[in-house]
Amino acid sequence: MLVESDQQLVQIVDAALAEAVRRSGSWLECGPGCSQCCLGPLEITELDALRLIRGLATLDGQHAAVIRSRAAAYRAEAEDAPCPALDLESGRCDLYEFRPITCRVFGPPVAVGDSGIGVCELCYGEATNDQIASCAVHADDDGLEAALLEGLPQRMTTVAEALLR
Repeated sequence: MLVESDQQLVQIVDAALAEAVRRSGSWLECGPGCSQCCLGPLEITELDALRLIRGLATLDGQHAAVIRSRAAAYRAEAEDAPCPALDLESGRCDLYEFRPITCRVFGPPVAVGDSGIGVCELCYGEATNDQIASCAVHADDDGLEAALLEGLPQRMTTVAEALLR
């Protein structure tokens, strides 16, 4: 049940992101291979951790071992350490389909539940603050993520810690 509900949450968030991208049009400069937001320590929820673990299990053994090796070598105290799921050669996430909600909504102006809207300043080089605000969307107004988190441990973790479980 949790997996199906989490998949529903991901669909809701991804649809909101797609709408923010549509509204952004040519103002949005970020795209595949842009990975500035994948640097530094990133706290995630237990729900995100479980999703990442499911994603890691779908990979072939060698690919999963490479990611676990990156996670083991990850230094959380380094401000610019790349996320262990990031393939540095391609600039793409090896677990993109299973990425945390925080990663899904960072960049374009998307808020999940009652969280604030964060925008990557690198994504909107020439847009004004008003133009960026006109692209904002809200996802999960019904509180599905909060409901799913109620049944899980209320600890925050990191991508590296989750991938080493």
